[in-house]
Amino acid sequence: MRQTSKNVSPMSNEGRNLYVITHITESLLELLKDKPLNDISISELCSHAQVGRATFYRNFEVKEDVLNVYIHKLFSEWIDTYESNPPKTISQMVRELFLHLEKYRDFYGLLSERGLIYLLKNVLLEIYAPKPEQPAQAAYASAYVAYTLYGWIEVWFQRGMKETPEEMAAMFPN
Repeated sequence: MRQTSKNVSPMSNEGRNLYVITHITESLLELLKDKPLNDISISELCSHAQVGRATFYRNFEVKEDVLNVYIHKLFSEWIDTYESNPPKTISQMVRELFLHLEKYRDFYGLLSERGLIYLLKNVLLEIYAPKPEQPAQAAYASAYVAYTLYGWIEVWFQRGMKETPEEMAAMFPN
């Protein structure tokens, strides 16, 4: 992408880098609508995003990293909401999570359609996975929550995301 005063403001390198990452992400999502991730080359992605390969590799190692960064961005939005007003029950937390998934259903649906939903599991595990310092019971409870949520999300996608967040929350025992 040729940088001109019209498409790049005189911002910091960090601002320019964010701009480039956004273009790479948007391009990858557009390409994923037409073909599987494995069929998209780095060269094709860079050409579509109008950036050089060096720019891609300065920011990412592999194409999955682009999606991981985007998932983290979306989930950090959910986590901010979650932490500012923590749910009182597990079913409330499930409702909030499924509201988030529904808000970005096109993106998460695309991940599911392309067999990339496992990337979401990695993020859920980062958030809910047992921590080494946790006592045994808390560690097993954390693992239960993380893998149960992932399983529910995966089945929800497989079933076409028919149930509302409220219906999903009502099925989750408190």
